[in-house]
Amino acid sequence: MHDVRQKICTAAEAVALIQNGQTVACGGFVGAAHPESLTAALELRFLDSGDPQGLTLLYAAGQGDGNRRGLNHLAHDRLIRRVIGGHWGLVPRMGQLAIEEKIEAYNFPQGVICHLLRDIAAGRPGCITHVGLNTFIDPLRGGGRLNERTPAGAVERLQLNGRDYLWYKSFPIHVGLIRGTAVDPRGNLLMDREAVIGEVLPMAQAVHNSGGLVIAQVAEIRRELAPPQSVRVPGILIDRVVLAAADEHEQTFAEAYNPDYCSAGEIDDDSSRLPWSVRRVIAARACDAIQPGDIVNLGIGLPEGIARIAAERKLLNELTLTVESGPVGGLPAGGLSFGASKFPFAVVDQPAQFDFYDGGGLDFAALGAAEVDQHGNVNVSRFGNRLAGVGGFVNITQNARRVVFCGTLTTGNAEYDLHNGQLQILRQGSTRKFLSNVQQVSFSGDAARRNGQDVLYVTERAVFQLDRDGVRLIEYAPGVDVQRDILDQMEFTPLVGQLRPMAATAFSWPTS
Repeated sequence: MHDVRQKICTAAEAVALIQNGQTVACGGFVGAAHPESLTAALELRFLDSGDPQGLTLLYAAGQGDGNRRGLNHLAHDRLIRRVIGGHWGLVPRMGQLAIEEKIEAYNFPQGVICHLLRDIAAGRPGCITHVGLNTFIDPLRGGGRLNERTPAGAVERLQLNGRDYLWYKSFPIHVGLIRGTAVDPRGNLLMDREAVIGEVLPMAQAVHNSGGLVIAQVAEIRRELAPPQSVRVPGILIDRVVLAAADEHEQTFAEAYNPDYCSAGEIDDDSSRLPWSVRRVIAARACDAIQPGDIVNLGIGLPEGIARIAAERKLLNELTLTVESGPVGGLPAGGLSFGASKFPFAVVDQPAQFDFYDGGGLDFAALGAAEVDQHGNVNVSRFGNRLAGVGGFVNITQNARRVVFCGTLTTGNAEYDLHNGQLQILRQGSTRKFLSNVQQVSFSGDAARRNGQDVLYVTERAVFQLDRDGVRLIEYAPGVDVQRDILDQMEFTPLVGQLRPMAATAFSWPTS
């Protein structure tokens, strides 16, 4: 069926084809390339009719706004039976179902899920990779299971040529929900106004080769045949096409359309200076660790500020910023536009980006750290009854040559004064973040030591280094008392060698 007119239907008609108990894969990154019209229609069908029920949901990147949009539409008891997801923080309603033991729930690395789609498409037994070893995803530490209801066995350890690997097992996918900018008369999918490409092609191939149904949301149907090199998903793989309203096809969950995300151009280094705060101190000190020529990944949240510091220092032409969603070069966006980049050099598909990351292509990565322990382990994924998930964190931190974890030493109503290059702690935070043991191991300090990674933990008042004997305090902020403001605020005593003050660049405001 090569005539797109035979595939066009409404969102309600498309999701009416989803049957009880099927496995549904959904594409997107936060809000970019997420088929909002389709997930909203599926929720409406369930609320109106009670069907479908017992679905398994598969997704790689987090897709949501922390409230109602994205995969939050699908967070209903009985609608969902099982979730295999990369990042949970933006879909808190789904996380609550997992906490309450109402669904089976797995958290696997984002890049692994992208690659698993390709393996399912190719008829392979699964994704065999080193990514996830020694973390909570390793079967020796729980197998990525988020509650007691979730069965073991979805991932296994094995050895090949004397090395340990994880085997994430394949399974059929019955429905794929994808999105593009437009289709041409043959139903070929184009993505020229999308901020990311994502995993649309392997998802469509995996579903098609599983004998399933591929539904594509688009903003327009074009009259002219597309240049073949522009086609992201051939029309032969797409079964239904839904023309979405503009308010359900915004480029990201923060912006209706920003042409800079789809254009070549030059970054204005002075466009946006990071305000004076302890967040700026951390970003500035982390930026000091970047070397000219580095290929870099910066995580969401506090590490986003490193790009703005690099722009202030006019360093952007000396490094290449990348995002796991696919952009290479340019200036990564933040907030609910995270995943996009302003004036990228190129935008590759997400599985290809993770191929590059997993193989050691990153020189430098900076990511957040919610908890750090005496072994150098880091937790970003679970805190009591709150699920954040790892997203691309495991792929990135396990494979980058140099890693900087960014975060304040404590949290909870801490107060600071920054003056004349000095940091004063006016009130200590109520919650310590450097603990004897983290709640969940998202990054393994022992594995990093064995792999020879260079690891720093940068806070507003101290810098620590991972070495062969443990976590070592190497720098302190001018103005702080090392015993009172650093050591007494930790659950463990770090190694302490010859200390030096943190660089003045972390505490100075640029004059030009």
